[in-house]
Amino acid sequence: MTTNVGTIDRILRTALGLGLLYLAFLSGLPAFEGGVVKYGAAIVGVVMVVVAATRICPIYTIFGLKTCKV
Repeated sequence: MTTNVGTIDRILRTALGLGLLYLAFLSGLPAFEGGVVKYGAAIVGVVMVVVAATRICPIYTIFGLKTCKV
């Protein structure tokens, strides 16, 4: 697979993913005490961090999008 996630996109995905993981496990907010919201946010957060680390987004591949210069 080819790289299709650019630097700015990667930084935003990392920040969003880490933010969701923080909210899910460390924030203590009542909205994230329930199982569905807590683990839903955790799954989305992990996916965002993995996509940022690998620089390959399957959704971008399906739609033919590319945010990187190369």
